[in-house]
Amino acid sequence: MICFPNAKINLGLNIISKRNDGYHNLETIFYPIMIKDALEIVETPNLETDIFIESGIKTGTNADSNLVMKALQLVRSQYQIPPVEVHLLKKIPFGAGIGGGSADAAFMLKLINSKYSLGASSKELADMAGKLGADCPFFIYNRPMFASGIGEKLEEVEISFENYYLILVKPEIFVSTKDAFSAIEPATPSKNLKDIVKHPIEEWKNLMFNDFEKSIFPKFPMIEHIKEKLYALGAIYASMTGSGSSVYAIFNKKTDLKHHFDGCFVWEQE
Repeated sequence: MICFPNAKINLGLNIISKRNDGYHNLETIFYPIMIKDALEIVETPNLETDIFIESGIKTGTNADSNLVMKALQLVRSQYQIPPVEVHLLKKIPFGAGIGGGSADAAFMLKLINSKYSLGASSKELADMAGKLGADCPFFIYNRPMFASGIGEKLEEVEISFENYYLILVKPEIFVSTKDAFSAIEPATPSKNLKDIVKHPIEEWKNLMFNDFEKSIFPKFPMIEHIKEKLYALGAIYASMTGSGSSVYAIFNKKTDLKHHFDGCFVWEQE
């Protein structure tokens, strides 16, 4: 059985406060985009232990530390699951702020639930996903969601870019999430994201912000340059997603932009 985990972008990202447990309270809107990995479970007769095979982009993780296999072990702590052969084809860049690892973990939970007819509800799967990562629960639902808390409190929002053109650019830069958070000064935003997204997208530039840009741009000016270039090329809104290093932009119409970003990973909406 096979599935295709997809990535996400953040529409705004406000770091509200630091918690006693070391995490941060935040507000953001997760929006799914169709950069996809492929994840497959194969039952192999007489298999005595799990086998993990990874291809495509190399993540540098082994079977024990990969979130896909952690998801499998988490399910196995509650249900009887036989040894399986797991194939992961990585196409979603990592260290990009688009949730590739979290997506793989959440889709693994859904894949096992379906393959072995476990009958777990979306809420039960989301609760399990929260043990794997703060943004993993979003990928259980995989539709636009307003997220709060550490990212696990989700509320569906109505938003679509169906009539717009979306592009994402990732330079060859890896941004440590831990380092990004260490330089953040939490603050309560003056306007709620759920209200901002109701405004025309043309107004978002002056209303919707990613707080990580304040600390990431001075350290990695190339990321800021990509954002500025996207605006110069006609974007009506552009932003870094997550803690970087990817920048996405929204255009009114399809535009040929790949040749402007040599050396970068570029994804364009079909």
